[in-house]
Amino acid sequence: MAGEKKGLQLLDFWVSPFGQRCRIALAEKGLPYEYLEQDLRNKSELLRRSNPVHKKIPVLLHGGRPVCESLIIVQYIDEAFPAEPGLLPADPYARAQARFWADYVDKKLYDCGTRLLKLKGEPQQQARAEMLEILRTLDGALGDGKFFGGEAFGFADVALAPFTAWFLTYERHGEFSVEKECPRLVAWAKRCGERESVAKNLPPPEKVYEFVAGMKKRFGIE
Repeated sequence: MAGEKKGLQLLDFWVSPFGQRCRIALAEKGLPYEYLEQDLRNKSELLRRSNPVHKKIPVLLHGGRPVCESLIIVQYIDEAFPAEPGLLPADPYARAQARFWADYVDKKLYDCGTRLLKLKGEPQQQARAEMLEILRTLDGALGDGKFFGGEAFGFADVALAPFTAWFLTYERHGEFSVEKECPRLVAWAKRCGERESVAKNLPPPEKVYEFVAGMKKRFGIE
């Protein structure tokens, strides 16, 4: 098909914060693409063929050629379609800082959130304490800036913004308030949510909570 040869296609799953990063980046660039929802319990041949190493979403197909891993996809989008707005700053040091905080989110937030949702008792309390430390660290990194890169919405914001839809779920499982602990981070989340690229690509927090509750029930985690 001509669309497969020339266009952009995104293999994704609706609630995935990693896929949402790619959707936000594509929206920021104003790029049309075909969204291909994937059944992760019955992985398609297209997904297996496009990401044979990890067999995970998201995968961006550009002219039929696959790009895997969400942060790599966002960087690819920024480089393959360099028209403004740029997601990574031009200054090398600022680019390094943006990549550092995006990597921090990848290495810290998702894993800790998973443990917070799955565990009970003392291990969950440890995950709760770690989550609060992570959120406070991000709040401190943001400081009084409008976005993580200053005035412009950019790479680190794209990396973290999808997880704001998970804050409610983290709060209910960890019994804490993100707004009370990290008011600047919550204000930033609201600013991000005012952007069309974010608003149209993030699910309502209650839907995320319902999804997690359904997954826990399916796997016998109460």
